[in-house]
Amino acid sequence: MSESPGVREQVLTVGVVVARTGRLTSLGDPLDFVMTLLTPKLAARGRHGLPIRLAGRDSRSTADGAREAVKELVEDEDASIIVTLAGTQVLPAVADACESVGVPCLSSTFPWQVYYHGRDADAVHGFDWTYHFCWGLDDIAETFADLWEQVGGAEGRTVGCLWNAGPQGAWSRHPEHGFAPAARARGHQLLDPGPYQEPAVGLDRHIAHFREAGADIVTSAATGRDLALFRAQAAEAGWQPRLITCSRWLAYPPSTPVGGSRSAQAGVATLVYWTPSHPYRSSLDGTTATQLAETYEQTTGRQWLQPLGLAHALFEVAAHALTTADDPTDRRSVAAALSTSRLETIAGPLDWTTGPVPNIATVSLAGGQWQPGTRHDYELAVVHPGRTPGLRPTGDLVTT
Repeated sequence: MSESPGVREQVLTVGVVVARTGRLTSLGDPLDFVMTLLTPKLAARGRHGLPIRLAGRDSRSTADGAREAVKELVEDEDASIIVTLAGTQVLPAVADACESVGVPCLSSTFPWQVYYHGRDADAVHGFDWTYHFCWGLDDIAETFADLWEQVGGAEGRTVGCLWNAGPQGAWSRHPEHGFAPAARARGHQLLDPGPYQEPAVGLDRHIAHFREAGADIVTSAATGRDLALFRAQAAEAGWQPRLITCSRWLAYPPSTPVGGSRSAQAGVATLVYWTPSHPYRSSLDGTTATQLAETYEQTTGRQWLQPLGLAHALFEVAAHALTTADDPTDRRSVAAALSTSRLETIAGPLDWTTGPVPNIATVSLAGGQWQPGTRHDYELAVVHPGRTPGLRPTGDLVTT
């Protein structure tokens, strides 16, 4: 796809910060795919006869690369708005760079409290230029509590917390904005033996604490590597929890290890925010979630990914802001349009007028589990519909 600047006076440009290289390419892939898919559709949706074009820059999966990408999109491409999917280091770098230079930014993929409070905003004063849509840490806790309570036994369970020393663990523990207060409000006891450094070299201390306390459920935000280490060391110790819930990296299908051994992610319960079964359609052309997933698989030969829905919605909202802004050539006007956007998207209804705090729209969650599949080695079964209207379970929660 061409990314030449073109005649700036005749186009509205959506700048895309996308991880095409580095450790976040698995997140960049669905964004790159949707970018290519929607380029011809967006070209005819501009305001006042101005077509919408897309221009991408590689974040290189680093904060410095992300800041450079924003600079190039603003200076070289004259971007009217910038969109991105990224991780806990890269996404704030994009948003902060956009806030600094005064260009509207729309992002998704990690809990809104981390995006919002982690960038020093408060409940009253938000940001001038940067907007986000996602679920919250409290939503993760509610979803996981739904799953814990399906395991049976006491309503208030002791749950072992496998939390790192990084931002994932710190925000999970946060006494006000984190996962912990919402989980405790459901009557569950959280056993946190303390943080571990990534990558973990040994998690025996955590395993011993969980085992001694009778915590037969473990919740985590571990990487796939550290989750595999935890499960291997637990098995060596002759112990395994009945259920593991994990919120990190579980958006992606587990890979089958060489030799056919069980994937570290198999059987792990996780978040479900988008699947082909979700009852949503694109605001651009009516494409359903099922159709988007099928197009991805037919085009790439790879299994559909949850971030596809979020990636598609980014461009839907960006196009909506550009076509509803009083003056789409004025970035301040585009930012104002973002702040009042209410839109039914392929990722669900998004509403920035009723968000929990300024600049935020929320996404509903359901509970899922990676189980052996029929079309793929592992498939994400919806085992609890959570708070997603119209979503039906596709499987039962399996415990050990």
